[in-house]
Amino acid sequence: MIEPRENIKRLKPYTSARDLVKEEDLIFLDANENPFNSGMNRYPDPHQQVLKDALAGKLKTGASRIFVGNGSDEVIDLAIRAYAEPGKDRVLTLGPTYSMYEVQAAIQNVEVKEIPLDADFQPNPDKVLREVTDRDKILFICSPNNPTGNLVERGKIISLLESFNGLVFVDEAYVDFAPEGSVIDLVENYPNLLVSRTFSKAYGMAGIRLGMGVAQETMIQTLSKIKYPYNVNRLTQQAAMEALENPEKVEQQINTLIRERETLRSRLSGFSFIKKIFPSDANFLLLEVKSAGSLIDFLKKKGIVIRDRSGVIEGKELVRITVGTPQQNQQLIYELKNFDNG
Repeated sequence: MIEPRENIKRLKPYTSARDLVKEEDLIFLDANENPFNSGMNRYPDPHQQVLKDALAGKLKTGASRIFVGNGSDEVIDLAIRAYAEPGKDRVLTLGPTYSMYEVQAAIQNVEVKEIPLDADFQPNPDKVLREVTDRDKILFICSPNNPTGNLVERGKIISLLESFNGLVFVDEAYVDFAPEGSVIDLVENYPNLLVSRTFSKAYGMAGIRLGMGVAQETMIQTLSKIKYPYNVNRLTQQAAMEALENPEKVEQQINTLIRERETLRSRLSGFSFIKKIFPSDANFLLLEVKSAGSLIDFLKKKGIVIRDRSGVIEGKELVRITVGTPQQNQQLIYELKNFDNG
């Protein structure tokens, strides 16, 4: 069983003003809030219980197995803070991958060891385990992976869960675009698994900064113990509830983006400056091109911004293009024709 740091075990968490009472129709004179009702003068529910109950239905798990945070970045931050000792322990990443794992670890003075993915951007469990030492407390797996776009094979995740003694953190920020790839159902059987989700991608709500972690109750209790008391504000909770109450809109947008991803792939395949289009289960495409810098500069002058990912694979010129609306994608293709002909 994975254990948090000793000081986290001993920690007595802060008790907020709303931990002790749940009723809404009381006279609250305990938290030094402004008493004049503005709809926002009271602190938000620190446990986000209504939101967790709604998420439980969506994620097909229990509310007690859900942590809600200020973006999935908070879930990453708290996992490192809880389970990796600064200046002593280490975390593992599977590269190329999302850079915030390394940034969050560096902030907390935790060493990072990157283990390369294979040519198909899949981990080799045996290779990973050969690199593992007693210092390694967390293994980060991004699936679908950013920036490569592919799902990590379920069997490989299970193999790592069964062989790695630390926390296996599976980041599913993009899994709504490939729902068959989720491993949330494995939480039931693996106490060392933490799966993160976000409202930033498929839900189209990056501006509200809402992320989730799903794990067994003991791990959720540890994360909740060390979070800031009111880490998710009332406006964010309300916006998330509105989205969950309108699943048809979210599903429609997901389906549109999946169709547009495949249309975009097909149309991009005809350009001479594109050397390779990598398979994607996400809402973006990774492209190998002849010159990333010249392409990015050209599109920027035309009012279109894409991401330079050169260097994430040694020796390759790479760009990452997010799938836009049908109209945005049409404009992109129009400008790329001009670039190709130039």
